Amino acid sequence: MRKLRSVVPAIGLLLAPCLSFSVLVFASESGDAARHHAHPPASSKPDAQHEMHGPMQGPMEGMRGAMVMRADSFTEQILNHSTSGTSAEPNSTPTPMLMTPRGAWTLMFHGVGFVNDIQQSGPRGRAKLFGVGWIMPMAQRQLGPGTLTLRAMLSPEPATVTGRRFPELLQQGETAFGNPITDGQHPHDLFMELAAIYDLKAGENTLVSFYGAAMGDPALGPTAYPHRASASEDPLATLGHHLQDSSHIVSDVLTVGLAYKLARIEFSGFHGREPDENRWNIDAGRLDSWSTRLTVNPAQNWSAQYSIGFLHSPEGQNPLENTLRETASLMYNRPLSHGNWASTLIWGRNRTQASGEVFNSYLAESTLGFRDRNHVWGRIENVDRTNELLLGGKPEPPGFQEHFLARVQAYTAGYDRDFWVVPHVATALGAQVTLYSTPASLVSLYGSHPRGIVFFLRLKPR
Repeated sequence: MRKLRSVVPAIGLLLAPCLSFSVLVFASESGDAARHHAHPPASSKPDAQHEMHGPMQGPMEGMRGAMVMRADSFTEQILNHSTSGTSAEPNSTPTPMLMTPRGAWTLMFHGVGFVNDIQQSGPRGRAKLFGVGWIMPMAQRQLGPGTLTLRAMLSPEPATVTGRRFPELLQQGETAFGNPITDGQHPHDLFMELAAIYDLKAGENTLVSFYGAAMGDPALGPTAYPHRASASEDPLATLGHHLQDSSHIVSDVLTVGLAYKLARIEFSGFHGREPDENRWNIDAGRLDSWSTRLTVNPAQNWSAQYSIGFLHSPEGQNPLENTLRETASLMYNRPLSHGNWASTLIWGRNRTQASGEVFNSYLAESTLGFRDRNHVWGRIENVDRTNELLLGGKPEPPGFQEHFLARVQAYTAGYDRDFWVVPHVATALGAQVTLYSTPASLVSLYGSHPRGIVFFLRLKPR
């Protein structure tokens, strides 16, 4: 165990030069790419992009600039490593990114950023201007008989979300200034992921993978909401985040996975405590939690997973409380001639060991991209909330026990449109509206028809 704990934090030091090098390379490449696309061939559109199939060491050699990753098989989808942690989406899911070869290495970069203005109604409604997002520099090469991938994921949210939270009605999870966050969403850590991955082919259809992360995502839950194609245009967190995919940022993660043809089984050990309020540092802790996940990609457009995990003392407010989490999800992706359609269904459940109480969450979301630069999306949620919601962000009183309070619903619809302002960057202006439904017992706190609207500017690689 001591050896494992000494190896995992060292991954951060290993990634530091890779991250710095990637930033410098892409800074120089952007100038070359801009000149290259200043006068595109007559047969190309101004926003034309390469579409690459298969793992990164294959067809993309010698190519640079903006590309869209798609996989031809489940093992290739795994080797692309374009999702959070070791999670999977349908093989046909597109991932726009910038990439360039550098000697034996292939360097990649993708991410997304939102600048949001949110307005909410009702007694607990708030307004705020804030930014959310993440960037993912990645480097990959052949090493011995396998493939080595070094990956970092960084978020500006510690600086762009003031007051350690932004408004989101009926949301719960983590703390701000020592008090439980209610009707708000916490920012992500600066270091969302610092990881090294080694994939070894053990046959034509067999892939063995090893994942180690100082900060990362164990094999628990679906692809986290900031990275799902079906949620790619929605700037807000899901209300069921802490019942589905909140473990996408934990410390000291070790995962081993075995994939064969259409299926993959994974096992993880990790430190189960949620990130603390210091969003600028790298947390650490002993491997006290575990998870396992079965993923099946039965066809190019489909992916399903079931996972279960034990979280030791996930919440700092209740250090003696352990949680058993189960999740299941089904994803569908359909490429279109001038767009893409991605959809996800998720069920997530937390069972607290101390009290035996069970909390469920259900989600359906879909994003349709059409005519190259337009997106419409929707999200429906049905989520259990606890009596912590009644505190309104105030400290927990002595002897406070968290228990089921109510089941709430949220209905979201949005639209945005891309504009080509910066080379290889899709700049969109958009808006979304969320309507909330609560039981009669919460009307005095939220009003009869609480709602929120978000206007935003979005940037991502194109």
